[in-house]
Amino acid sequence: MAIQVTAYCTHRNPPEITFPLDAILTRDRSDPGLVSHLEDVIGYIMQDGQREMTASLYGVFRHLQRCQVQYQFTVEGENIEAVAPWAWKANAIVMLPDGALRDPNGAVLIDPDTGLPDDEAQIPFLPEARQRKAQSEVLLRNRLIELPDALPPVVCEHEVVLKSADDVAWRAIALFIVAVRAESIASGKPIDPARLQEKSPLAFQAFTPAEKEFVFSTTPDPQTVINFAWRYEALFVLQWALGLHPQLPFPNEICDVPLVAQTMMTQSNRDLIQNAKLRAVSEILDALDQNYRLLWAARDASGRQVDPPSQIDGGVISERQHALNWITGFEDAPWDDVDIPS
Repeated sequence: MAIQVTAYCTHRNPPEITFPLDAILTRDRSDPGLVSHLEDVIGYIMQDGQREMTASLYGVFRHLQRCQVQYQFTVEGENIEAVAPWAWKANAIVMLPDGALRDPNGAVLIDPDTGLPDDEAQIPFLPEARQRKAQSEVLLRNRLIELPDALPPVVCEHEVVLKSADDVAWRAIALFIVAVRAESIASGKPIDPARLQEKSPLAFQAFTPAEKEFVFSTTPDPQTVINFAWRYEALFVLQWALGLHPQLPFPNEICDVPLVAQTMMTQSNRDLIQNAKLRAVSEILDALDQNYRLLWAARDASGRQVDPPSQIDGGVISERQHALNWITGFEDAPWDDVDIPS
């Protein structure tokens, strides 16, 4: 009997299917229909928000958000076992005609009626992602930072689509002016927006709606000023991603703000954009994975009202995570809407 299989792959270039099948349909992120379909599937598994979030639901939810390629095909029952090896390599969650979402081995991750998983079900992650997680855990435990094993890996090289170097440079230019404006207000000597625009017209082209509102506000509230002054930390990460700093120091103190400012002023904005080049994807993902785990540790310590391990600074880590999540396209969110869950 023929069985219809729908596979949701996070691998951008899944391996070729070599087992016998019929009526294959494939679409990737270039097809706007895929995004709307994934939103429908997320609504289906969450019962339009009526289901209580569980670890399995959250894992599938994140997987679907990261889905790069969807396959739909029919396979004869005698060949169904051949799907699993391919699905592991493609990092796919599959749906069968019963409406259950399953791991590559066929174990139920989300039962359509109960929303519950089989005991043996596991969210798939590519080997490179698992290896990076393990390396981060060793590095952080060497600093006496204990982490729960349940924290998942982050995306790996086969899944991520980075922002372009050009986009990162434009974002850095905007953040610098926003942070300068915030710093000037905090010091009691606000710099007029017209003066800033004269110095950096390209920044004003790159502002997000929230940034534009802040820069032109004559009486921003104190917390908003503080929030935008913290953007120096996010800017430092963008500069690092562009190869303008040799490394990201351990986040137990704030960045060297004068150095960050000097880095922005050593070349014109236009030269920064034209010369922009991202460092290796693997380095950015290493930073993302480690910082994600540090964010959990900082928030865990805050929640328990204890000193953070190794004197890590939660504010620094949060800003770094905002920048890294944006660079790596987390949830495809624009800068103002980037989420930093831990």
